Amino acid sequence: MWVYTDKVKELFNNPKNVGEVEDADGVGEVGSLSCGDALKLTFKLDDAGRIMDAKFQTFGCASAIASSSALTEMIIGKTLDEAEKITNQDIVEFLGGLPDKKMHCSVMGQEALRAAIANFRGEKLPKEDSEIVCECFGVTEGEIVDAIKQNNLTTLEQVTDYTKAGGGCGSCHERIEAILEEVMGQTGAEPKPVRPAKSRMSNIQKMKLIEEVLEKEIQPTLAKDGGSIELMDIVGDRVLVSLRGACATCAAADITLKQYVESKLRELVADTLVVEEVAQ
Repeated sequence: MWVYTDKVKELFNNPKNVGEVEDADGVGEVGSLSCGDALKLTFKLDDAGRIMDAKFQTFGCASAIASSSALTEMIIGKTLDEAEKITNQDIVEFLGGLPDKKMHCSVMGQEALRAAIANFRGEKLPKEDSEIVCECFGVTEGEIVDAIKQNNLTTLEQVTDYTKAGGGCGSCHERIEAILEEVMGQTGAEPKPVRPAKSRMSNIQKMKLIEEVLEKEIQPTLAKDGGSIELMDIVGDRVLVSLRGACATCAAADITLKQYVESKLRELVADTLVVEEVAQ
């Protein structure tokens, strides 16, 4: 399980500036629901050109929510020139740290801010013309290069932690390592292209933890609305479940599965898990 700082827990349980600014001056959207993380950032400027209001909407884990909330707090009161100097490392420092496997949440915040500022200025982001390297998560070469340079990344595992690139099927690993070698060659650093480390959990440990989270974290919440969930099987990272009671006939069942059940399992067990409903 991930270890979170008190600040991360605070902003996850009581996030600030949630929502969307009306008649926003700048809008930035990054990620996608199909990739497991998505963030929309909106801001409004005052007459002096400073950010007077900023709000976010996100689909993701505790780190994504906390990082997004932190970002809005950090940019309010700043000019755009001041705000665009904020990096993902600044967000991490504001939160008192993030688990290595959750660093991509801070990067997503920085990217959303850049996108929102570019939107206000009517500019096009360089990454929009960049080739997609990781098809599983839609990560471009430009995003990988930026992450490597800004965070001094030297391994494939680190690139995955910061961008999610390479965290799916793995077919892009060689391309990512080639990008690492190229960027490190430009900066004079020594690349260490290694394959991502396997999870420290055994299959049995992972299965037991999934069962524990379903029983102690998810089931009680669903029961409050007359619903329940039953674990049917675990195939690799696919968690097959069946919704029961009120959840079985609820029109928002798909949302419950993805935005609550899957999100909670990714947060507390592994961020590669995918929840699917199967017939009873």
